[in-house]
Amino acid sequence: MNHIELFSGCGGLSLGLEQSGFELTMANELSPMAAESFAYNFFNENLEELARTDQQAENTLWLNSNFPNLKPRLRENPFTFPAFDSDGYSDIPQKSADLQGKLVVGSIVELNRLLDYNEELVEQLRTGFGSERGLDLVSGGPPCQSFSMAGLRQKDCEKNTLPWEFARFVKHTQPKIAMLENVTGILRAFKDDEGNSFHAWYEVAKVFASIGYVPLCLHINARLAGIAQNRPRFIMIAVRLDHYNLIARNFEADSANQQLFGPSFEFYQLAQVSGDSLPFGHLNYFDATKPIHRRLFEESFLANLINGEVVTVREALDDLKQNHPSEPSDFIRTLNSTFDALPLRNSLFNHELRNNGEVVQRRFRIYQILQSIDVRSITKAVFKILRSESVELAEDAWEACLKYSYLQIDGELLPFESKQEFIKYLRAHPTKKQTQKALIANAPAPAALSIPDDACHYDEHELRVLTVREMARIQSFPDDFVFRSKVTTGGQMRKFEAPQYTQVGNAVPPLLGLRLGQCLERLLP
Repeated sequence: MNHIELFSGCGGLSLGLEQSGFELTMANELSPMAAESFAYNFFNENLEELARTDQQAENTLWLNSNFPNLKPRLRENPFTFPAFDSDGYSDIPQKSADLQGKLVVGSIVELNRLLDYNEELVEQLRTGFGSERGLDLVSGGPPCQSFSMAGLRQKDCEKNTLPWEFARFVKHTQPKIAMLENVTGILRAFKDDEGNSFHAWYEVAKVFASIGYVPLCLHINARLAGIAQNRPRFIMIAVRLDHYNLIARNFEADSANQQLFGPSFEFYQLAQVSGDSLPFGHLNYFDATKPIHRRLFEESFLANLINGEVVTVREALDDLKQNHPSEPSDFIRTLNSTFDALPLRNSLFNHELRNNGEVVQRRFRIYQILQSIDVRSITKAVFKILRSESVELAEDAWEACLKYSYLQIDGELLPFESKQEFIKYLRAHPTKKQTQKALIANAPAPAALSIPDDACHYDEHELRVLTVREMARIQSFPDDFVFRSKVTTGGQMRKFEAPQYTQVGNAVPPLLGLRLGQCLERLLP
């Protein structure tokens, strides 16, 4: 099987698909920083070293750049890339066949414009660069900030056009299957300026139906596939009509596969008649987290998305602790042996500790205790003092907190004997942060993990934020996968840079990519 990867990021989905039997025929990514990690792991191509010695990359090609040399390209703002047909420095070869297996750095919008004018390249992509199979799959996860529940939720945000650009690329290349991954927030309706609801996932499904694809829409959670994170996701699997007709012949009457795809095919037929005017309500999505749909997943080609064992944060991270580390868990040993095609690294990369000051460490211990108590009203009461909104603490909150030991100025862990001493301690550790919390050792991690400040460690002797490697473990990246470029960033550069923490947070978990690939394999005889 073969695939083209769009919005490839550092390569989490590509890694999983590769392990399930897909061969990469081409990838596209906007961010030079994420591309640096992709190149290092998939091509064993060290872009930083090549830039230092003033060499060009063989497998990582810029669609168009403001710079002729690699060094400035690695820090180039991708939103300033020139159009593919304007002045600049392009690496696109004259022979389209020479793009096989390459990573193209540039905007999907400009890549689509290139396909508008380059019939030879379109033909190479459609045929999988001459494969007898043709092109099996186009996959990817368009950036999703505006769909995210933590984002601005703006209907007309420029970033909301990217799923439509994904569809435009699929129309050009005509794979048997297109798979689009996005945040679960895409399932929540937007409100426009006039108060009308806009269902983005439904509109995307209509677009794919309009270009000849039968769209199956899913709501899944990575933890059900054996990943140490509670990470809900939207997945659309769109099957080209002729291929759908081929595989549907093998669906038994009233089977789980038939029940999944039947409504999608009816929706496809309606869309052919009504087009873009088809109102909301003619297609539902199937939710793996709901018992009513669970059986359909269990008995269909989707079974691998829900049959994983629950993996806890402790299983993913405990052997990486600085103090009293455990032996690697069965999960970690299996994870590293599963993705054994990566270059073997001689040491553990991306596990450098962040510098957390003493005050921050003491505050982290407070977060750990609040997570252990796990009572919303008590957490709220303590945070009112931490945010300087109150100087009082209810008796029930104090009774819950006095049972624990807190990090003192001398470095010891000791309890408080009086409520006033405890309040004084809280007031000495103010914070304006709204979302930071401690991880729970015996549960999967929360969904929001993309920057160091999102969470601190669960162990009382590890009062710190997670390292990049620990974030990657939670996301199911094997230890031989190395993240390149800057570790983190800040200020205005957050708008266009994708440092290591961001690369991890934005990635599709490789284990989820593997499970998705195993599902798709059943649709690709």
